[in-house]
Amino acid sequence: MKTTPLPELTPVLKQLRLSGILDSLDTRNREAITKKLSYPEFLALVIQDEAGRREQKKYGMRLRRAGFRGDKTLEGFDFDFNPGINQQLITDLAQCRFIDEKVAVLIAGPCGTGKSHIAQAIGHCAVRRGYDVMFISQSNLLAQIHAARATGAIERKMQALTRVPLLVIDDFGLKPLKAGQDEDFHDLVAERYERTATVITSNLDFSEWGEAFPNKLLGASTLDRLRHAAYRLVLDGKSYRTPRSEYDPKNPTLEKGAKTEK
Repeated sequence: MKTTPLPELTPVLKQLRLSGILDSLDTRNREAITKKLSYPEFLALVIQDEAGRREQKKYGMRLRRAGFRGDKTLEGFDFDFNPGINQQLITDLAQCRFIDEKVAVLIAGPCGTGKSHIAQAIGHCAVRRGYDVMFISQSNLLAQIHAARATGAIERKMQALTRVPLLVIDDFGLKPLKAGQDEDFHDLVAERYERTATVITSNLDFSEWGEAFPNKLLGASTLDRLRHAAYRLVLDGKSYRTPRSEYDPKNPTLEKGAKTEK
């Protein structure tokens, strides 16, 4: 049973918003006695525990706010599946220096080549390094902006989208922008330009991105800002979303997706 060495500390620690110290205080107290630690050494351990708990709590909050779809990390990405992928560039981007540079990362490639996974993995790395991140699809982003305008909260919404240090926009150009949406997208990019970092994924080739805009002049202006000093990553090769093998009634022991020996 865990006991607090000094029960009278409990209300004081709670008042000071340091009640997390209670979680390890008994363990650290016994450790101090066993190892004959000095008072400063004991105090340092307790403070380090509290700092670690607070950082873990902040990390959890950043992770929840990011809105990632599952646990898409670099550790979980199969680089061997498509050897042609530029792993060196991805590894470099994962260091998140581009966030301090306040530039964009533009990721293009066919369906299923891992664009969303890589974008979210970079976002995960940013969260681990203490950055606030937002992951959102183009469709959802524009829907949220439209809803904010309808309720009179557009200024606050745009400020929130502008200030987040790393905004990851998935599936750009999957649905062509409608009139008005291209203006919203341009305004957001313009406000973030040289102030914050943005990652954008798209199934379109880079040369085709302008086709997503009904207003070509507005599109050219938007893309000019995005491309300035941006890192470009092209993912090509086989799709990671390969269908499972059909069930073979002549070989009922063969599981779906299993491979036969030759």
